[in-house]
Amino acid sequence: MRGFTLLETLVAVTILTLAVAGPLTSASRAVIAAQTASQQLTASYLAQEGIEYVRLMRDDESLAFYSGGGPASAWTDFITGSSASSITGCRSSACTLDPLSSMGTGSGHSLSPCSGNSCGSLYLRPDGIYTEQSGAAGAVKTPYTRTLQAVDISASDERITSKVQWVSRGTTYTVSVTDHLTPWE
Repeated sequence: MRGFTLLETLVAVTILTLAVAGPLTSASRAVIAAQTASQQLTASYLAQEGIEYVRLMRDDESLAFYSGGGPASAWTDFITGSSASSITGCRSSACTLDPLSSMGTGSGHSLSPCSGNSCGSLYLRPDGIYTEQSGAAGAVKTPYTRTLQAVDISASDERITSKVQWVSRGTTYTVSVTDHLTPWE
């Protein structure tokens, strides 16, 4: 019996390397795809949450005015008013929304224009709530930023766009959710 020659050994090592490298590359790409999908799902939920909070603002305004001026004046206040639950400031620039800032009828809302076309990052608290408050106990900075924009469609139709952006592995991703709000009666 003869031993392996150097050439046979090099060919065997090359074949073995290719056989191992292919599945490892596929596994690595699968992990990256799973992380991106997870981030995209979180961003989708955050964008939808932005729409839901603006809808809450509209509904709270209607409920607050129900016994007084009625839903028609509530809609006007929601669209063009100076109250804390108005979306007026979100037409000329993007707004940010922090659910931990006072959210409730008559107490004001957390919708405010972004400073210098830049909105702050969201922080994840240990209780699972995303906030813009970096000082919250145990809050961890996330790659996500959320903005809201309002556009007049007609006197009784407002388009709200909630956009969440994040950067992962040098690529910027964006998820947008759009909804139309009308006067609530």
